[in-house]
Amino acid sequence: MSAPARAFTVRHVQLLRALFAAIAAAMITFSSDHSAPVGLSVFSGFVFVTALVQVLAAWLVLPEGSRWSSVLLAALGVVAGMTSGIPAWRSDDLFFVVVSVWALLSGGIELLAGFRARRSADPLARDAITVGALGILLGIALLLIPAGFIQEYTIDKAGTFLLSGIILGVGMFGGYAAIVAVFLGIAGLTPKSKDAAGALPVADAVDDDTASGADTSATAAERGGDR
Repeated sequence: MSAPARAFTVRHVQLLRALFAAIAAAMITFSSDHSAPVGLSVFSGFVFVTALVQVLAAWLVLPEGSRWSSVLLAALGVVAGMTSGIPAWRSDDLFFVVVSVWALLSGGIELLAGFRARRSADPLARDAITVGALGILLGIALLLIPAGFIQEYTIDKAGTFLLSGIILGVGMFGGYAAIVAVFLGIAGLTPKSKDAAGALPVADAVDDDTASGADTSATAAERGGDR
C-alpha cells in the first residue's frame, strides 16, 4: 500500500470510532430529555459517521478478503441512519425496532468477522469480537423492555417521577456508546506490540550495516599498510 494510504491505520479507525461513540454517549448522558426524537437523532448521527469510518477502513486499511464486514456495516449504518433520520417517523416504536435490529445485525456481523479474523492474527479481531458482543447485548436488552412500559417511582424530598420504556431504551443506547468509546479508546491508545517487534529488525539491520562498514574500512587500511 502506498505511503499516503498508510497514513490512515488501524489505530485511526479505533480512535475515530471511540470519538464518535463518546460524543453520542455524552449527548445522551447530559440530556434531560430521553424521548424517542432525541434518542433517534443521536443514533442517526452516530451510525452515519461510524459508517463513514467503516468505508475508510475498507478503502485504506483492510486487505482484500477482509473488507466485507466493513462494507456491510457501512451499508447497514446508512440504512439505519436514513430510517431514523426522518423527523416525522421518530416514535417510540421506531426507536426500538430500528436500534434493536441494527444492534443485532451489526453485532452479528462484527462478531463473525472477529472470529474469522482471529485465524489470520488481524489486529482488529479483538475489537470486532468485543464490540459485536456489546451490540448483540444491546439488541437483546432492548427487545426485553415491555411495550408501553411505565413505572412510577418516588424520591424523598424530590417528588414523584415516571420511568418509561423509551427512557430505559435511550439510556441503554447511551450506556452502550460509552462502553464502546472507552474500550476502543484504550485499544487505540495502547502501544502495539507488533510495532515494537517490527522496530527490532530495523535496528539490527542498522547495526549490521555499521559493522559491515567498519570491517570494510579495517580491511582497506590493512591492505594500504601492506603496500
